Amino acid sequence: MHQAFEPAKGKKKGLPRSSKGLPLNEVIRESKMIEPIRNQYIVARPVYSANAFGKEHKKKQRHHKTFLDHLKGCCSCSTQKAKKIALSLFPIASWLPAYQIKEWLLSDIVSGISTGLVAVLQGLAFALLVTVPPSYGLYAAFFPVVVYFFLGTSKHISVGPFPVLSMMVGAIVVKLTPSESTAALEISNSSMSNDSSTDEYKVMVAATVTVLSGIIQLLMGVLRVGFLVIYLSESLISGFTTAAAVHVLVSQLKFMLQLTVPAHTDPFSIFKVLNSVFTQIEKTNIADLVTSLIILVIVFVVKEINQHYKAKLPVPIPIELIMTVIATGVSYGFDFENRFKVAVVGEMKRGFQSPIAPDTQIFQETIGDSFSIAIVGFVVAFSVASVYSLKYDYPIDGNQELIALGLSNIFSGSFKGFAGSTALSRSGVQESTGGKTQIAGILSAIIVLIVILALGFLLEPLQKSVLAALALGNLKGMLMQFTEIRRLWRKDKYDCLIWIMTFIFAIVLGLGLGLAASVAFQLLTIVFRTQFPKCSTLANVGRSNIYKNKKDYSDMYEPEGVKIFRCPAPIYFANIHFFKQKLIDAVGFNPLRILRKRNKALKKIRKLQKKGLLQATPKGFICTNDGFKDSDDELDNNEIEELDQPINTSDLPFQIDWNADLPLNMVVPKTSLHSLILDFSAVSFLDISSMRGLKTILQDFIRINVDVYIVGSDDDFIEKLAQCDFFDDEVKDSIFFLTIHDAVLHIWMTKDYNGSKFNASQEKEMKFDFTINTNGGLRNRECQVPVETKF
Repeated sequence: MHQAFEPAKGKKKGLPRSSKGLPLNEVIRESKMIEPIRNQYIVARPVYSANAFGKEHKKKQRHHKTFLDHLKGCCSCSTQKAKKIALSLFPIASWLPAYQIKEWLLSDIVSGISTGLVAVLQGLAFALLVTVPPSYGLYAAFFPVVVYFFLGTSKHISVGPFPVLSMMVGAIVVKLTPSESTAALEISNSSMSNDSSTDEYKVMVAATVTVLSGIIQLLMGVLRVGFLVIYLSESLISGFTTAAAVHVLVSQLKFMLQLTVPAHTDPFSIFKVLNSVFTQIEKTNIADLVTSLIILVIVFVVKEINQHYKAKLPVPIPIELIMTVIATGVSYGFDFENRFKVAVVGEMKRGFQSPIAPDTQIFQETIGDSFSIAIVGFVVAFSVASVYSLKYDYPIDGNQELIALGLSNIFSGSFKGFAGSTALSRSGVQESTGGKTQIAGILSAIIVLIVILALGFLLEPLQKSVLAALALGNLKGMLMQFTEIRRLWRKDKYDCLIWIMTFIFAIVLGLGLGLAASVAFQLLTIVFRTQFPKCSTLANVGRSNIYKNKKDYSDMYEPEGVKIFRCPAPIYFANIHFFKQKLIDAVGFNPLRILRKRNKALKKIRKLQKKGLLQATPKGFICTNDGFKDSDDELDNNEIEELDQPINTSDLPFQIDWNADLPLNMVVPKTSLHSLILDFSAVSFLDISSMRGLKTILQDFIRINVDVYIVGSDDDFIEKLAQCDFFDDEVKDSIFFLTIHDAVLHIWMTKDYNGSKFNASQEKEMKFDFTINTNGGLRNRECQVPVETKF
């Protein structure tokens, strides 16, 4: 059963009654509410145009804050605001006093130790991606954690080296570092060795890029522009990190095989690296290859065990630590460095090195790449933090996260570390081992500190191929994102295309240019979706107040002479022509063409009437001269502007029916359309260019006597049109109605309408007998409330 839309005018026998004994429609009319009856509802209200609704329901006067109001609010000061700002800048002041020592301390200690051990190994491994000595990875694993402890809002992420960022920093280091021949020439007169000077320069580049990316993040946080991350969709991030994982995999091959591979940073560099690897494959160090493969297989297997039995294991098996200890002992005991000529970590300097000032020249050369690093680092960290904040129900602040990560990178770069974010695997260890707060984070930093100050020398015999294998062992999660393609293809083709193109761009162009191209492509898909929206023609379904795409349902009613056209996207300069073409296709004719044809015919009729050759009778026109001729070409060429003007027949002693036969076999396209309803409920805005185009379209229809109605528009939408002088004597503000059904009922009242487009069987089954009331009701005379609304 469906609904009746006519408000009752009095008590009628047999009508349903309320609990107070009143006829139900009387209750509805008096209370202006919707009264439910069983599984249906009855609405009694007038047919509302936007103007009529505005007169009956006055809008409240609201003060909308201007930019100056917001600026005054930002600059105002009070004790409460100062306290709020202090707590937001130093979140530790909020959660540390509420720390539950008995319940959380033991869990944080276990988590901190486990995470610290993983951080040490990942710092060493990811330093290879930056192409700096492994010991500098420990600085990158220490300083960010300390700063984030005071400034971060997430309780569970572990800040520090992240393989994607390390790979991006490494690409910049390789690009700016002089080639071996150039470096040798420059230092031939110097007492310093080639290797040490090159390493120092690489450290300087990495540190400078890290400081610059930290400054960018800090400025973004201070300026409150953390919302920029919305331009990096989940599909884009997934495709980009997967491509970065492939880059990491390829970059580690030279350490696993111990090959000398020239550095490449330009587009297609990944293919050049692979070519270098395969052309030197016969030079592979078998000891490094076997060791790394064994480590890699064992790490993958144990990680699968950890994942499969995570509910039963009190803590994940620290396989990276175990394999590192074993590999270091075996390498030291059997003297792999001298016997098999393997590459080892080498000297691990104890303690911290003095801070350095960044190189401003490098600032100028790396500003674009540093911006990419800043954005990617924040997006990854914020995404992981959001997952844990939802899981454990606590808030995080994106702008404060930017400030925390920015200062973390500034401190890390100042002490010769490199850019960091959060490694997914390390954060997973911190959370899965019971970490409750960033106390676990600061304890993990203490573990790294112990290694830096006292235990670093123990790792000197460790093979670099082992670190490469450990780095690859942490890529499983990112490489498994290839399965996203199938899922996205089933759910959304556009998102799947974004994933694939982002992956291709990042592989082919490199991570920096690839990210920029991916963002541009993603925005292009949004433009494409709005530029070519899926417009549709609507009709009534189920003989109620519901209107759907007429192609989707069988029991559809389309009022004779009425078209309902829906545009599900904003209308702007890029899609106004597409909108116009789709509208013309929907109605089946071009209104401008009909207007010109009618004006041309009208011009001929005037000439015939002035010469006395044309008479109007109740049955039509009578032309007394068939020899009258006029040139269509002349009209088209010389009077085209006149043909586009409104049709004016006020000077004629008769009215012209343009759908009847015209004299002298004048051919003017006939149209049965008298009303056009545009559903703009999904049109959020119009720009000036499209506004001009829309007005032209509406004028063309109005000038051929097709009434145009716009429904579902927001009040702000109408106000903007009024501000831009959209309305005139032809296009009036009375064309706006609240709903499609309001416009349909208005057409029924004004046109004395009684037509339909049902098929023969439907016409036979239904006996139409309508009453259209001045208040907008529509009812079958034979039915009583509650009834179906039968058109």
